[in-house]
Amino acid sequence: MIENFKHDYEVCNCKKVTLGELITSINTNKIKTLGQIQDFTTAGTDCRHCIFPETDFGKIKKEIYLKDILKEVIDG
Repeated sequence: MIENFKHDYEVCNCKKVTLGELITSINTNKIKTLGQIQDFTTAGTDCRHCIFPETDFGKIKKEIYLKDILKEVIDG
């Protein structure tokens, strides 16, 4: 699924974190949890709509969430 998005796709609008930055951080820092993503990138620490669909209460829904990105990068 993440291969369908450009690396400059902004996953976290509040903190301006892109898909490319997330992938790099997950791989470089050997991130295994959503909490670690938040610690290393600050993504998902403000409105939290980008973490997973269940917390996306925004008017415009995200197309991809931190949970999905983390799983896909870890699973290869």
